[in-house]
Amino acid sequence: MTSPVSELIELLSLERLEQDLFRGQSRDIGTRYVFGGQVLGQALSAAQATMPEPRAAHSLHAYFLRAGDIEHPIVYHVDRTRDGGSFSVRRVTAIQHGKVIFFCAASFQEAERGVEHQPPMPQVPDPDDIAPAEPIAPDVLATLPAKVQRWLARGGPFEFRHVHPRNDLKPAKQPPFNHVWFRLGERVGDGPELHRALLAYASDFHLLGTTTFPHGISYHQPDVQMASLDHALWFHRPFRADEWLLYAIDSPSAQGARGLARGQIFSRDGRLVASTAQEGMIRVVDEARAAGRVPAKD
Repeated sequence: MTSPVSELIELLSLERLEQDLFRGQSRDIGTRYVFGGQVLGQALSAAQATMPEPRAAHSLHAYFLRAGDIEHPIVYHVDRTRDGGSFSVRRVTAIQHGKVIFFCAASFQEAERGVEHQPPMPQVPDPDDIAPAEPIAPDVLATLPAKVQRWLARGGPFEFRHVHPRNDLKPAKQPPFNHVWFRLGERVGDGPELHRALLAYASDFHLLGTTTFPHGISYHQPDVQMASLDHALWFHRPFRADEWLLYAIDSPSAQGARGLARGQIFSRDGRLVASTAQEGMIRVVDEARAAGRVPAKD
């Protein structure tokens, strides 16, 4: 049987249709639409496939325009926008059913030396000192919608350990801060391009959800609409996605049916390896049926 890690690596390994045209498959992991991290990881994989060594991705800025259809593949077109003396830029457009559902710009740079600084890693318990999350009781799981069941019962490719666990089925109000250790469930190859694509995939977990903490709501509630609008990711230092990383997230603002979250990703030894930012739509609707749609993506 194929492991979740092998399935994810296959998902990020795109089929090349033409020189700058790629096709990626979609997976249903329990979200209402294609998981945003899947599109981020696949788009970065497509951009990286057009880059000559030794230039490495250092930033990605993306917009989610339409909800992706889980039942169909996604085509990625890469525009080789610029190849300069030290930097290169690629623009990636994701197309499904003849419409653009996502686009991003990714910047690449040759390795250089320069000044360095970073903030200290938050003082949190070591991942080995945090017990894995308890599975949802079968009788409770059976009362939930099928999509929510798949999301909560999945044995995904990443292992997460929450410093401050939260019950998303009965969320209490709490400050908008989140610390989560995560790592890929199996050891994989050493290629840095693979580990960057894996981190792009994982960076979409827990980010927007942190904006809901002060309000006592969650994505799993039937009257809550949530959808990612944009996503930014910066790679700072080398890392491995199959070793423990700490995701330190905060949400400085929610307003106008939108919430903003920021994240810093640290290696276990305290190096800041990546940063993220995301704004998303958050609506509490009168009718639970309406939460199944994402009007901003129609």
